[in-house]
Amino acid sequence: QVALVESGGGLVQAGGSLRLSCAASGRIFSSAVMGWFRQTPGKEREFVALIRWSSGTTLYADSVKGRFTISRDKPNNTVYLLMNSLKPEDAAVYYCAKGHQFSSSHRDYYSWGQGTQVTVSS
Repeated sequence: QVALVESGGGLVQAGGSLRLSCAASGRIFSSAVMGWFRQTPGKEREFVALIRWSSGTTLYADSVKGRFTISRDKPNNTVYLLMNSLKPEDAAVYYCAKGHQFSSSHRDYYSWGQGTQVTVSS
């Protein structure tokens, strides 16, 4: 089982940027799909973005399209989420996840990181 470790969260002002990283402890195989999700207290985990490991094909939630960019570093088994023009409503715990379906449902992902907190001040 490959472990996922997120980093890069923190406090940022509205309009600012952060880059989250998700490092896998082992090789991510070409069949994988890597996703970013976020969650706030009392709410269901929400899809943010995903990337197909082999092709780099991406998908974004409408709420982040044009502001966030997901990318991968295949040799280093790392996924990134660059977040620009952050809004207070983007504040959440962000999770990296691994699955095999090109899916925005958190139920289709079976490996999860521990999460990293993103706080956006207005």
